[in-house]
Amino acid sequence: MDFHDLQYWQQRARALEIENRLFINGRYQQAADGAQFAVEDPAGQRELVRVAQGDEHDVNQAVSAAREVFERGDWSQSPPAKRKATLMKLADLMEQHHEELALLETLDTGKPIRHSLRDDIPGAIRSLRWYAEAIDKVYGEIAPTAQDALALIEREPVGVVAAIVPWNFPLLLACWKLGPALAAGNSVILKPSEKSPLTALRIAGLAKEAGLPDGVLSVIAGFGQGAGQALSRHPDVDVLTFTGSTRTAKQLLKDSGDSNMKRVWLEAGGKSANIIFADCPDLHKAAANAAAGIFYNQGQVCIAGTRLLVEESIKDEFLAILHEQAQTFRPGNPLDPETVMGTLIDADHCEKVNEYIAAGLAEGANLYLDGRDHPQGEHGSYLGPTIFTEVRNSMRIAREEIFGPVLAVTTFTTEQEALTLANDSDYGLGAAIWTRDLSKAHRMSRRLKAGLVFVNNYNDGDMTVPFGGYKQSGNGRDKSLHAMEKFTELKTIWISLE
Repeated sequence: MDFHDLQYWQQRARALEIENRLFINGRYQQAADGAQFAVEDPAGQRELVRVAQGDEHDVNQAVSAAREVFERGDWSQSPPAKRKATLMKLADLMEQHHEELALLETLDTGKPIRHSLRDDIPGAIRSLRWYAEAIDKVYGEIAPTAQDALALIEREPVGVVAAIVPWNFPLLLACWKLGPALAAGNSVILKPSEKSPLTALRIAGLAKEAGLPDGVLSVIAGFGQGAGQALSRHPDVDVLTFTGSTRTAKQLLKDSGDSNMKRVWLEAGGKSANIIFADCPDLHKAAANAAAGIFYNQGQVCIAGTRLLVEESIKDEFLAILHEQAQTFRPGNPLDPETVMGTLIDADHCEKVNEYIAAGLAEGANLYLDGRDHPQGEHGSYLGPTIFTEVRNSMRIAREEIFGPVLAVTTFTTEQEALTLANDSDYGLGAAIWTRDLSKAHRMSRRLKAGLVFVNNYNDGDMTVPFGGYKQSGNGRDKSLHAMEKFTELKTIWISLE
């Protein structure tokens, strides 16, 4: 059967065996109290499997095992070359199972299988390999001191890390955390979203097969008020790393203060501005990037270019090209390899996004393209590309993170106005500038309050550069060697040479 055929993936989906148990201390097991919750396919609107629902008891067991193996040194004190080989083996096993993992991701989230195959799973594998390669290439330092002293500066694994990851890129973002945390020698408890736990549970078994010692990686599926809160308040968790909503991020900071003041690293919301100047070098490329920047993954992307700022003189021309580009994103069956836009994560979230569309209309924005009219009809989880024009920065659709395929378009006339509009946000994750003027690009890049600034592209990059934002978009960085700093303690050793 053709790998690029819908029937191929439908047949694989019918034959798929889904792991539904927690993974604690090297083995799969049911939750201590036997609780389970349903995981649904948003495209088929059916229950895929019932998954074990972890709570405080299961978290305590996982943290205890993580601490024990960390102190014993099976992983934390193992030679860098051994940790490297193990993580490389895990990446190899993920590659061997890449179709299975991609299928799980698509069934779990409703994202197109073509994107799971092309982006999510290869990106997760690449992250693990990149950090595996970095393990034996990160050196300590010797400080410049007087001749009668030797000052060594070293980085040590911090201990037990809790990683809480969202549902939009479940495995990719998990590996952005697992890569540096495991490479540094820590033990990790991974808590996936209750809406998308399947790939996390699957790779736990692959990690054991790769040779990761028991207890170094546990996976606890469950809800925020159960497993998530138990991790954030646990006195023996040293670091909490999180990607998700700003509201939850704020609660995790409170939990840290109420418990052991654990380090909390947050990658939260975004409302990124994509700025198109009249001297944009290629309007068609900019429009294609703008469409992909908001409609890819159904707009469920923290770095999505949700605010489009267009110079007034090119507004009509640019919107016409953008409208044409938006037509290429038509919701369809996620298992069809031809589909480029799948479903939102579930019907409830789709309804919330629809409420923002209603709010935009109520506040006076112009609905230039209505995504509620799409080929899938009344299906509860589908929503097509939606574009509002004549948006003011005071409107909810311009200020709040919608996390759906809804674009807010605002015009400007001067460089300073564009800068003011872009920075007038509670968030500061990303921004983009489209211009031929190198000086303008540098001026804007320096003054934009965003952790990532893209010039004549939107959201390009790779594992070598850090990812994270300013203001209420969070703190710390994922990706690059900078991410390893989050999972290590910096130690100074001062030796007197008398």
